[in-house]
Amino acid sequence: MADTETGAPPKVVLVTASLLVAALAVAVAVVALTKSSSEQAAPNQPLALVSVPAPQAGSADCAKLTAGVPSTLTSNGKELSPRTLAEPAPKATIAWGEPDPVVLRCGLERPPDLTRTSPLRVVNTVQWLQIEQGGSATWYAVDRPVYVALTVPASAGTGPLQTISDAIAAKLPVKPLTF
Repeated sequence: MADTETGAPPKVVLVTASLLVAALAVAVAVVALTKSSSEQAAPNQPLALVSVPAPQAGSADCAKLTAGVPSTLTSNGKELSPRTLAEPAPKATIAWGEPDPVVLRCGLERPPDLTRTSPLRVVNTVQWLQIEQGGSATWYAVDRPVYVALTVPASAGTGPLQTISDAIAAKLPVKPLTF
C-alpha cells in the first residue's frame, strides 16, 4: 500500500477498518440478544429451597393452610404466579413469583427471635414477628397452632402479607403465644 501525500492510510483501509468495527458491534449485539432471550425463554425454572427444620410440616393444620392459600398473589399490582419447587421440595412450602420469589413455609420451629419483648405486628388479625434479612424479610405468624413463615423480597409491598394473613385467619385458629 502506498502512503497518501498526507501520511494517512489509504481510503480503502479506512473503509475496511470501519466495516470490521461495525461487523464486530453487530456480532456483539447478536450474542447479547441471543443470550438474554435464551435466559428468558425458560421461565419458571424449579426453585431450589434450602430445607429448614419444620417438625409440623406434615400436620393437618399445615395441610389445611396450604390447601387454602390462593394460587396467585398480588404484589404492587403485579400478579405473582406459583413456582414449581425443585426436588426434594420441603413439605408444606409454596412459592410465587420470579425472579425474587415470595415463599410460604408451614410447620416451622418457634422462631428463636420470639421473646416476650419482641415487637409484633397484627395484620388482618394475625400476629407476625418480622425478621429482616438483607434484601428480604421473613414474617412469622406466631399466634396459631403451627408457626408459619412468609419470606418476601423488599420490593414485594404488603399485598402478599395481607393475602396470606387472610388465609391463615380463615384456616387456623388463634392460640396464645408461647415463649
